[in-house]
Amino acid sequence: MENENPSPVSASGALLKGKPLQVVLAGEEHQFELDEGILETVLLDPSIQDKKVAIVSVAGAFRKGKSFLLDFFLRYLNAKGHPDWLGDDESPLEGFSWRGGSERETTGILLWSEPFICKLPSGEEVVVLLMDTQGAFDSESTVKDCATVFALSTMISSVQVFNLTQNIQEDDLQHLQLFTEYGRLALEDNDNVSKPFQCLEFLVRDWSFPYEAQYGAAGGRKILERRLQVSDKQHSELQQIRRHIRSCFKDIGCFLMPHPGLRVATNPHFDGRLKDIESDFKEQLKVLVPLLLDESNLVVKEINGVEITCRELVEYFKATAEANNLAAVSNAKNLYQKEMETVCGGDQPYLHPDALEREHNRYMEKALEMFRVARKMGGPQFSQPFLEQLQTEIEQLYENFQKHNEGKNIFSSARTPAVLFTVLAIAYVLSGLFGIVGMESFANLMNVVLGVFLILLVAWVYARYSGEYRNVGQHIDHVADLLWDNALAQIYAKMMEQGVKHSVQQMSQQSAKPKKD
Repeated sequence: MENENPSPVSASGALLKGKPLQVVLAGEEHQFELDEGILETVLLDPSIQDKKVAIVSVAGAFRKGKSFLLDFFLRYLNAKGHPDWLGDDESPLEGFSWRGGSERETTGILLWSEPFICKLPSGEEVVVLLMDTQGAFDSESTVKDCATVFALSTMISSVQVFNLTQNIQEDDLQHLQLFTEYGRLALEDNDNVSKPFQCLEFLVRDWSFPYEAQYGAAGGRKILERRLQVSDKQHSELQQIRRHIRSCFKDIGCFLMPHPGLRVATNPHFDGRLKDIESDFKEQLKVLVPLLLDESNLVVKEINGVEITCRELVEYFKATAEANNLAAVSNAKNLYQKEMETVCGGDQPYLHPDALEREHNRYMEKALEMFRVARKMGGPQFSQPFLEQLQTEIEQLYENFQKHNEGKNIFSSARTPAVLFTVLAIAYVLSGLFGIVGMESFANLMNVVLGVFLILLVAWVYARYSGEYRNVGQHIDHVADLLWDNALAQIYAKMMEQGVKHSVQQMSQQSAKPKKD
């Protein structure tokens, strides 16, 4: 029986092993989830797990031929760089799923399941991985979705190919700034000295001005220098964009590609056969692909300047998901803090504790909702510990806001001296009374209390207004709080209650007296 799912065959006739596997899934609620099982299946194979790794990724707008290009990468790697790696004119293009038309084909991030083993000029073997990404700016993705995918692929890859059409335009640079900044924020532990990403290759497809800049890397460098040039005549925002891009990547290049031809663009049955592709395009493919994938040009993935293995890449994938969630925690926490600052921070007046708690609950829920809707990797189960971490950190912030707010309460600030003075007054009165009735021992005890609390009052005043012996002042505040909470507050409340009852009785008696004519 004929095999219904035959393995793809390369143009050179060799069996093309592997298939695209989705390692980052795009969910319906704009959530991104890392499939650790698939990732480990590919990268933790005993034959490669301890080898260093190079990852080439292609990203950019949707329906611009990213997967189509990656399949030529597959041909080259499968043919091991043979001079005739492009193959014959009649072989369909196989590998990553692609098709003509206007609707998107790829979602999330895909990894080719069969890594390629290549040798560096030093003789060391290195594993080459190809990565395909969801196209940006389709009708189903938000800007944050696009930023998330691009940032993740840029953080993970050693070479990021930024796939553009016709030219490098200002909006392309603006999008690149947004995407890279999103990734740099996720890398919170970056030391801000080393550049966070490795190699960026602008690939300008359908370049129509070869008389201005020739096809290939030389023409690309010419155009790239023009686009990234900073001059005093530019607006400060445009200057900042260019400086930001240069600060993000260790190496930036550009390659200009011709149009593949009308038969590629307009034929709905085009399946990648070389006979339908313009010769200029094929000639430039022969230059571009080795430029990225020849053994002498491979860029090994580094983290903080250290080359990593496939095993370490698995952990970095997971850490990237964690960093993505930590960035969401940080953003939500900052939102809560800013909102609460407007209520009780800085020079804001004292707020009643009940009102403060209501504002806390409102802004905490707002921050939690911001975290829930943020574009994160790992899915709800992976993100749950980070949500709990956010709640804990918000509660800690709330405690600080409570203390800060209570410090603005003039009555709270005056509580300690008021309590100490009240005890002094009571001790003074009781000492006199006990002396009059001849209870000398109790009178002496009250004198001792009087002396102790006078010393406490003097010590508190000195500590509070000199700034010295702060611990002593805090202990005295604690003693005063205990006395207030366990004795004086109840006495004060009963006195107020008795006073109110007496006032009511007097009013009742006055109203009950008969009026004189």
